[in-house]
Amino acid sequence: MNQIDTKWVACWGNATSITNRTEATYAKNLTLRYPIRMCFSGSMLRFRFSNLTGTEPVTLTKVFVNHTPITFGGETSVTLMPGKETESDAISYAVNRGDTINVSIYLADFTQMNSGTLITGPLSKGFYSYGDYAEADELPLDLTRHTNWFYFLNTVDVLTSAENRAIVCFGDSITAQSWPDYLAQLALGTNTSIIRRAVSGTRILRQYDCITYQAYGLKGATRFPIEMNVAGATDVIIQHGINDIIHPVGRDVNPFRPWSDLPTVEEMQRGVEDIYVKPAKAMGLKVWSGTLLPIYGWRTYNEKRDAMRHAFNEWLRTSPIFDGCIDFDAAVRSAANPKAFADGFDSGDHLHPSERAYEAMAQACLSILA
Repeated sequence: MNQIDTKWVACWGNATSITNRTEATYAKNLTLRYPIRMCFSGSMLRFRFSNLTGTEPVTLTKVFVNHTPITFGGETSVTLMPGKETESDAISYAVNRGDTINVSIYLADFTQMNSGTLITGPLSKGFYSYGDYAEADELPLDLTRHTNWFYFLNTVDVLTSAENRAIVCFGDSITAQSWPDYLAQLALGTNTSIIRRAVSGTRILRQYDCITYQAYGLKGATRFPIEMNVAGATDVIIQHGINDIIHPVGRDVNPFRPWSDLPTVEEMQRGVEDIYVKPAKAMGLKVWSGTLLPIYGWRTYNEKRDAMRHAFNEWLRTSPIFDGCIDFDAAVRSAANPKAFADGFDSGDHLHPSERAYEAMAQACLSILA
């Protein structure tokens, strides 16, 4: 591949957020392994690791891609400073479209596990093992479990053909779940990668500072400029805002969810334009709105909230500030009762879609792969 005809393009990526606050927040003598499917062929790889939401330094004792060490300034170990992201050296590593690489991280000493993201989907399965198995071909069955928490690993870039590009999927738990993986499966064989930047519970305008809800993530104004650091990006799909509508319940019900957190639709619109659209356009990106999904039956559902969702969706569909709209709502709602999911499309909580619905959401995005 001629160097002139190549560029760096992100081929895999997640957001980094505050992990769920539980009794144990440290790990020691632990190997993390993340299988990543390559969407492009290329000659070199580089990796970004994030301690964005950590409060103390984190040392990655060993980091490998299969049997090849990932280095940082020539060193095989790296310390991630709190609030910072660190990029590896570019390493010579040939990959072909469709290959799966394994990124393994060994944490020798006590390590604060505050920086990570919970994601799901057919391409989003990790492992952890007790002990040092960063260089092992296989992880020991009796010391290994699956995990959907992706710690520290934030982005993988490949030096690939200049025609290739990335589309960013930005959002909350809907996007942290399966539809970006299904879209990535549909995109395999094209010149497009799908990069997920999503954190469950996040809102456009607010964030929680209590340990009960800190894992619901950083607000949009904090997240967006960091998460849009995506090599080769040409487009962003923004599907965000339902948590702004459904979270507030009043301090008498929940001391951390006051009614003052409930925005107006106009405030949400201004937030999307100022926090997302204008900065994305300044980056030269096309911006696609994604409509909010049905919430009928959700535990905080009421007619006022659904009226807000409907009004916000109409703006997402019609506002000239967007390059287009991905009408996820239309893809998953019931024809008989448009306030609710179609039969078989509700996961059961009346907020998150089923796997069939996530596949339908991916299908709704096909026009921007062309």
